[in-house]
Parts: sequence; structure tokens; C-alpha cells
Amino acid sequence: MADTPRELRVGSGEVTLAVREHSPAEPGRPTVVLVHGYPDRQDTWDALVAELPLDTLHVVTYDVRGAGASTAPADESGYLTERLVEDLAAVVEAVRPDGGPVHLVGHDWGSVQLWDAVAAAPHHDRLRGRIASFTSISGPSLDHVAWLSRHREGRERALLRQGRHSWYIGFFRLPLVPEQVWGRLHPVLGRAMERAERLPRGHFGPGLGRDAVNGLSLYRANVTGRMRRPGRLQTDVPVQVLHPRYDRFLTPVLLEDLDRACSDLTVETLDAGHWAIVTHADVVAAKVRDHVLAHAG
Repeated sequence: MADTPRELRVGSGEVTLAVREHSPAEPGRPTVVLVHGYPDRQDTWDALVAELPLDTLHVVTYDVRGAGASTAPADESGYLTERLVEDLAAVVEAVRPDGGPVHLVGHDWGSVQLWDAVAAAPHHDRLRGRIASFTSISGPSLDHVAWLSRHREGRERALLRQGRHSWYIGFFRLPLVPEQVWGRLHPVLGRAMERAERLPRGHFGPGLGRDAVNGLSLYRANVTGRMRRPGRLQTDVPVQVLHPRYDRFLTPVLLEDLDRACSDLTVETLDAGHWAIVTHADVVAAKVRDHVLAHAG
């Protein structure tokens, strides 16, 4: 186990990504890449990384474009999930230059983009054959959400409930106002989220304003377009979905009929909230470890 993470700077198109290897890449060690969500940065994984067996796993995190120490693209189109998938490919090539497989773990928007990665992998020159497993936490596939919206029969009430839980998406897509709110009130909003989600004080840190404003483009670049013109989610990658029972933003309807798109799917419910990766790091780490080791052969 390394005393301190190895810091890397990885180029991907117009951005440079800040990457950390928390344990060394050695023969026989499965590589696990953790991708954070909004409005976090890679530090959000620290509690979970501390619970993983770093003596047997090669664990990697990175700040997504526009967050933390990574640079930001020049315009909104730079946040399309296609660009995020290319970022993942760049990180995978940097930490596994031998061409070996990696295990993916995503939270929130990190999970959203990784759903696109596993769906694209069979036809993606840089990711084909390189994804060994995927653990999704509190982040649905946009294509599956669009499919559910087109197959509403019998779940109309549940989808309306999910719509109420997703109220913030409409707000984030407004022009200018969300930038003003985050820019001026991020210290207050950060503390409020920490209290509501039982996160440690200072979880979001002083960079919250910049990270939150940049990340608004995730919603603006992707949500409406994908609901109108979804792709097809289909994957043979072994998928583990961890659904926090008390998630304030995502409801169980988003898990319905997911097995139609995933040939190897496990779904487990956790007695936790949205940031289970922090508040229940030991439980999530055990699930991640077991899923990785089960598919590391």
C-alpha cells in the first residue's frame, strides 16, 4: 500500500484530468476506477477508499472535467457524456497501459456517465474488452430513464413521484439563475447539504462554488437531448446496482425492467441516503470488493 496517492495529470482532448492512484498497479491486482458525481470531486471517495483492501486492489480516482484540480472545457458541449467516456478511456490507458481490464464504480453523475461507457464499450476502440465489472450507485442510465418514460403503463404514479424528486434538474437548466445562486450561496448551501445528508462538516470544501457552476453543464448538455433521442442501453458487463433506500433524489422506479438491458444484473438496497459512499463507506466498500473479486478472473 502506498503511503500517499500517486498523482497523475492525464490529457483528454481539451482538458487535463487530475488522477490519483491510491495503491500501486502490480501483477494480479484488479484495477478499480471510482468516478464521482455532482457537485463533488474525487475527495468524496476518501472514506470508501480507506475501507478497501489496498494491499490487493489497484484503486484509482480522478476529478472529472470541470471539477477539483481538473481543467474545464470551454463550452457546454464539452460536458456531453461522449466526452466524459473519452475521459474515462484516457484514464484507463494511463493507469493500465498494459491493456488490462478495469472495474468501474460510479456515484451520481459518475454512475450516469459510466452507464454510457459500458453501453459503448463493445464498439469503442479504446474501451472494447477493458471493462470487467460495473457498480452503479445513485446514478441511472439516461437511456433507461428515457425508455421508462416511453413505457409508462402501470408506473405513471411512480414516475410522477420521481419527477417531484428531480425538481432540481429543471432549476439547473435555467439560464444564469443557478450560477448566481451557487456563486453567492455555495457556503450556505454546502453546509445545508452536509446537515441534511449527515456528511462531515467541510465535505464539499471551498471549491464547491466553482465545481457546482461548472457541473451545471452536465444537466444542460445531456438531459433534454437524451430524453428526446435516447440511445439503446444493452450490456453484458456484470452490473451491480446499489440503491440507497433513503435517497432524496432517486426512487425505485428507475430500477424497474433494468434487467432487460443488463444480462448480468444484481440490485441491492442499502439503508442509507444519497451519499452512501461517505455515510456508509464500510458497507459500500464491502459490496464493491466482493463484486470486483467475483469478476476478477
